[in-house]
Amino acid sequence: MQAMTMHERMIAHAQGKQQDRVPFCQYENVNRCPMSDIWDVFGRANVGILRHTEVAGFKTPNCSITEDQIPGTHGLSGFKRTLHTPKGELTAEWCIQPDLGTQMISTHYVKEPKDWEIVLYYFRDKQIFDNRQEFIDNWKDLGDDGIPHTRLVSSPYQRAWVNWSGLENLVLHMMDYPDLLDDVLSEMGKHCSQAIDIGLDMAAELPVPYLNFSDNLSAPIMGMTNFLKYYVPFYNEMSEKLAERKIDIPVCCHTDGDMKPFWDEIDKSGLTMIESFTPPPDNDTPVAKAVEMWPYMKLGVNFPSSVHLCDEDKIYERAMEILNDAGHTGRLRMQISENPPPGRWRYSYKPLLKAINDFGGPVG
Repeated sequence: MQAMTMHERMIAHAQGKQQDRVPFCQYENVNRCPMSDIWDVFGRANVGILRHTEVAGFKTPNCSITEDQIPGTHGLSGFKRTLHTPKGELTAEWCIQPDLGTQMISTHYVKEPKDWEIVLYYFRDKQIFDNRQEFIDNWKDLGDDGIPHTRLVSSPYQRAWVNWSGLENLVLHMMDYPDLLDDVLSEMGKHCSQAIDIGLDMAAELPVPYLNFSDNLSAPIMGMTNFLKYYVPFYNEMSEKLAERKIDIPVCCHTDGDMKPFWDEIDKSGLTMIESFTPPPDNDTPVAKAVEMWPYMKLGVNFPSSVHLCDEDKIYERAMEILNDAGHTGRLRMQISENPPPGRWRYSYKPLLKAINDFGGPVG
């Protein structure tokens, strides 16, 4: 089979077409260094880019958010954001972990039930718009090096606890103030549906590889009831609308947590691709089990972060296990997307790439 560029492999994977070998890529900034540094060591043709690309933008005519730098916790730097609305103001604080390049929220916007009234006003004020120019620019800029990682907004429950209240406050407030929280989650759901429609319009006219829900699926935190009520309906909505419009792209979800309790419901849902899916030893769903349970599912498998710390032989062994579990189905994309140990790419990418090359192709 003729050699492919990494862009061609990644697109072929999303489209269910044959690839010359398993694609290997990473979230663009996951290693906190320029891609040129990685390419200088391992070659530009060997490591592809997944660039976060938002389907929808938004504006709020009557609300605004300001940001100020503040000292973070544990000696880290941080920042505070203040949401200004006619209903009142809310503040949230983050600290920055420089080695991992991550931002961790330390104080959420919602601190007491009445704060949800301000959140509700903010979402009712939000106007969502088509952000396709970002996709067009990224597609052109990436060229042979990768693809836009085309993202929708998160599902309502995910958005509420991660971005606004924290998990404890959300579940307590849902119990004590069900009508108010129903209004908030319903409004967030409307925005999710609007983003789906915008994504479908884009996919009808542009080479969108897939549309990805940024939901960080983790069953122990979310629970089955919430999964079925606040997540699955949106996966199904997008699947049904794709079919109605005869658009053939995957319904994708970011699934970096423990999924075992959701296995059956994922199978019944509209999902046809999962990415950042992390197998053991870090999480609970083996690649072999995913291939068996979901024969239609495209897999963007995050190489487990903990294994980057092993010696080269162990890294190679685990990579080959994942490759053999997926087989030459063409359904596997190996990716680095979940906080690898800082700087470890210089050591771990060598056996990872060796395993992919030794496994060979074509696949699919």
